[in-house]
This record gives sequence, C-alpha cells and structure tokens, in this order.
Amino acid sequence: MLRRVQSTSRVAVVRRGSTARLWTRNRNDISDRFPDIVAAAEKQLPDGSVLDGELVILGADGRLSFDALQQRLVTSPAKARAKAAQLPAAYAAFDLLAIGGVDLRTQRWTARRQRLEQLAAGWAPPLQLTPVTSDVDDARQWFEVLPAAMGVEGLVVKGAATRYTPGRRDAWVKVKHRETREVIVGGVIGPIDRPEVVIAGRYRAGELVMVGRTVPLSVADSHQLGAVLRPATRGHPWPDEIASVLWGGKDSKKPLTKVRPDVVVEVLADAAMQAGQWRHGLRYVRYRADMQPDDVPTLSEPSEAG
Repeated sequence: MLRRVQSTSRVAVVRRGSTARLWTRNRNDISDRFPDIVAAAEKQLPDGSVLDGELVILGADGRLSFDALQQRLVTSPAKARAKAAQLPAAYAAFDLLAIGGVDLRTQRWTARRQRLEQLAAGWAPPLQLTPVTSDVDDARQWFEVLPAAMGVEGLVVKGAATRYTPGRRDAWVKVKHRETREVIVGGVIGPIDRPEVVIAGRYRAGELVMVGRTVPLSVADSHQLGAVLRPATRGHPWPDEIASVLWGGKDSKKPLTKVRPDVVVEVLADAAMQAGQWRHGLRYVRYRADMQPDDVPTLSEPSEAG
C-alpha cells in the first residue's frame, strides 16, 4: 500500500471527552496554535479516538508551504485565531490508532485503514483523509506529478499486514522524489582542497544567499571538487561559522570555509523547502565545468530556492 508524503508537520490528534489535543512527535502540545483543527476534531471525532497525520497549508501558488506552518507554530496563543484566518490549515490523517478507547495499533494496516475510511466518511474540512493506492501505475503518476504540482516530497510505502510500532520505521519506506538542480559553491565545510560538505548558494538581487547544503561528499567527489575551488576574496557575504546540522539541531557551529563563488555544481534536491532553503541534504552529482554562475537561476522571492 502507498500513501503520499507531504512537506508538513506530523501530528497526532487525541480526542478525550469533550476536548481534543494536538501532539507533535516530540510530545509538544500545539493545540493552542491550531484552534481551527482542534474545533474540527472536537466536532467531528468520537470520544477515545487517536489519529496520526500531518498538518498542511497550501500557499497562494497551490503548493504545500512549510513556511506557512512555521508561522502558525510560532504564533502566540493570543494571536492564533487571527493567524488561523490568515493561514488556514488542514489535517490530513493517514492512520487510526484508537477509536472508542480501543487500541488499534496491533491490528493490520488494512484493518486500521478500513476503520479510518469509515470514520472519515462523515468528515468535512479541515479534516481530510490522505489518499492511498495499491496500483503501481497510480503510484508512479503521483510520484512524477505531485512534487512539481504541489510540493509533495514523495511517497511512503507500507506493508498491508504491518502493525503500528511507535518509534520504529522498519515497517515503511519513504521514497523521496529528487530532481537535479544547479547551484553555486559559496563555501564548504572542511579544507578547501578536501571539502566534506558543499554549502550551496544562488543569487538574489545581486547577493549570494545560502539555499542548502549537501550530504557528506564521497572521497572521489571531494578530490574532484577540491581541485577547482579557490579561496574567497574580501567581501564574501557569508558568516565565518555555520550551524553543524540543517534543521532542528543544537546551536553548535562549524567553521565555514568560504570559496570564490565561481564554481557551479549539479545536485539532487527534493521539494521540501523552509525559509528559502532546501530542508533536507542535497546530493552532490557532479562539477559543471560547462556552466558559469550567471547560468544558474536566480531567486526572485525570499521563499524561492529552485
């Protein structure tokens, strides 16, 4: 069985008595940030039900917007209702863990899905059901069309007989859709002649801005790229240190080796974006000796990076 992956925040909805709460994977209660989802859950879910799903917000371009979700998450409770009207969210459920107080996690995925579909038959927005398919051709079409059309990251493949095991991912596989992109090497982590990670950039209004970083380079790629990099001259706009991880990590920093921004490389990137940067590590493909920085697309808006 397959379901779509969406570039969003995974959240459990728990309905007990007359109240509903939203819980993140880190066990943070974010109910006061999403009063619209809470109200819908209290109205449409029966007592003793627990859903697993994702919060989603569509931007003006019709694509899923992680930035909009972040705005909702950081909004103060006092302003949450106004922000909900400005950036309405939806909740896309993909699993049912309990209903009527009965734990369903030991049941097969197909049984849980059937119960979830029965429950969702009476829903209205902002509650919705994440679509699934067992048809390989449908899955391939989703995989090719949805990332470009909606910003969906890819697919999750699940076994029909699997049980729900908290904290374990061996019962499902995430298949991310990646496309090649050209970026400018603005800096690296590690020595300039043996770079470990590329810090990618693109220009916006004449200024080189960071748009992402690669996963660690192979030894061969490091040697190839290190042979063409040159130290940056004065006036390089980037800081001397950079966060040691992409997102959500501690405040530890690593030295940034700034380089002359005249080398273009090809990377593989998925559709997940936040604050104008790729949220997940880019995969280095090759050095583009045939391209100049002027050949790389520029950024027209703060939220755009590809």
